[in-house]
Amino acid sequence: MFNSVIPVSAMTLSAFLICIGSALVLGILAALVFQYRCPHSGSMSIAMAALPPVVTLVIMMVNGNIGAGLAVAGTFSLVRFRSAPGSARDITAIFTVTAIGLACGMGFVGIAAIFFVIMALLIIVLTTVRFGEAGSSYRRLKISIPENLDYDGLFDDIFDKYTRSHELIKVKTTNMGTLYELTYLINLKGTTVQKQFIDDLRCRNGNLNIICGRDNDKDSI
Repeated sequence: MFNSVIPVSAMTLSAFLICIGSALVLGILAALVFQYRCPHSGSMSIAMAALPPVVTLVIMMVNGNIGAGLAVAGTFSLVRFRSAPGSARDITAIFTVTAIGLACGMGFVGIAAIFFVIMALLIIVLTTVRFGEAGSSYRRLKISIPENLDYDGLFDDIFDKYTRSHELIKVKTTNMGTLYELTYLINLKGTTVQKQFIDDLRCRNGNLNIICGRDNDKDSI
């Protein structure tokens, strides 16, 4: 199980098909696992399913060739600059299926399968217990205000009425510097955002944009 299925002398058709087929099956299963309670876009799922066999073929072709290996490493490094940043979960998924492709490319299909089972169980368990997630009452609140308003303590009385705690975590200018966008991390007194809470904020910020949603790892970058 822990030995490579690729013969030492030369690649055979059967070994090639076993490695590519195993990478494809494990890639599809990994895509399904990472969608558990956190659906991805169709393009992300297809990429996760297709990446392991692609990596497998690349590793087969550069096996033992240092020059080709360095060229491929340089090519893969360019992918980071041609891709939109995703969530930490997406990055973990890409690294996982890449590792599966690497193992299959070296012929260690058994190791790739065991690694997939371990990662699948880990992802399912951590997702089920909602490991590391903030409570359901936590929200990320973005408020736009005119540049002539002093944002320091501007909404404190409203926050004291509707939240258990609040923290100003980011301030940036928008609309050519005519507006400030304030980002707060708030802990609501209830699990839902009350309409009166938003209405009070609108009266204070001049009815400009207000965005309130659950905190997530994309926004924290």
